[in-house]
Amino acid sequence: MSESPAVSVIIPNYNYAGSLDLCIRSVVEQDYPPTEVIVVDDCSTDDSVDRAAGHGVTVLSTGQNGGVAVARNLGAAHATGEILFFLDSDVALSAGALRRAVELLASSPSIGAVCGTYEAQPLIRDSLIEECRCLQACYWRESSLGSVSWLFSAMCAMPSRVFKEIGPFNPKLRHTEEVDYGQRLSSNYQIMLTSEVRGYHDDDSQLIPLIRKIFRRGRMRVPLYARRRKFAQGFETASRAWASVFAFLGLAALAAPAFLGPVGWALPALMFAATLACDLGMYRFTATRRGLRFLPAFITMQFIFNLTVFSSIAAGAVQWLCSRRFRTLYDDDSPGPAYAPARLSHYVTRRSWSCQPPRLRARPSPHRVSPSSSPTTITRGPSACASNRYSARRSRRTK
Repeated sequence: MSESPAVSVIIPNYNYAGSLDLCIRSVVEQDYPPTEVIVVDDCSTDDSVDRAAGHGVTVLSTGQNGGVAVARNLGAAHATGEILFFLDSDVALSAGALRRAVELLASSPSIGAVCGTYEAQPLIRDSLIEECRCLQACYWRESSLGSVSWLFSAMCAMPSRVFKEIGPFNPKLRHTEEVDYGQRLSSNYQIMLTSEVRGYHDDDSQLIPLIRKIFRRGRMRVPLYARRRKFAQGFETASRAWASVFAFLGLAALAAPAFLGPVGWALPALMFAATLACDLGMYRFTATRRGLRFLPAFITMQFIFNLTVFSSIAAGAVQWLCSRRFRTLYDDDSPGPAYAPARLSHYVTRRSWSCQPPRLRARPSPHRVSPSSSPTTITRGPSACASNRYSARRSRRTK
């Protein structure tokens, strides 16, 4: 790696116009300015494209809605930087995040990726549900710092040579591409999860869509874990798994008094106490950050999350037993094309960047991002996004 490696920031986007401005602005204002910022739009139906183009960054289109894996692959194919920094469009970087990511990657050739953590506060405060989710996401990452086998692709940096060696994200996976990529990457390189690279996340604000997303992702992970016989290192712990089990048992045990009489209430009480004990560290973290008055709401939401996780794994296990196609979902180690070249994009908007990245020495750099004044627009025929079958639905990503 060179002394001052060029960084390409790749931002996949689908209907995140509300947070995209904050995301791009947080990148441009970094003290280690990127060589280029590439926004890859996955056929959004809002005004995401206009907002991105207004910042003078490169804007690409996938041509048809293909998922975040396709968008990241397309951005990586167009990137010219020595380091690729993947950043979801609902995340805004904290100050100094890019510089620290570059320094950590340069510290050891064995590090294949540096992943960041979320702040406890949401990027945009929309609901109590979002606040609970952000606290949970912050704690889970803070308690998993170090070497992991899960790629937190919503905010991560990796050398372009490593991306070329490991290959693209699997475009067939819409909801678990980061788990699959983490397993592939961690077999050859170290994935570092660090609190020195941070960002604010605009998480889900509505309960039903959030439950659906947690359920879908949990179910889709079952064949991967069944094939590789292990969970993600450093993130999925035994206590977190048991918290979901005890939450389900506690709910089922509510029927015990009907058979055992009043003494039967001891059984669900014991199960609920067990699920609380499994997540005790997170509840202490929440009480410290938000106070005891916030804790009942957080415990309620966490109980719902635990029930959803257990249900998703159970559903995935049943599907794994009944469906050969589901069992072999991750069997193909070659993910195939990074994107569909025939429908690469219907437009490409570019602005050139006149800056060079600063040196990693502790001296002020005169270089800053300064986009040129005249963008070049290349039109590639009529919009292929008209075939987007998800045109009316917002596909939220958690990372």
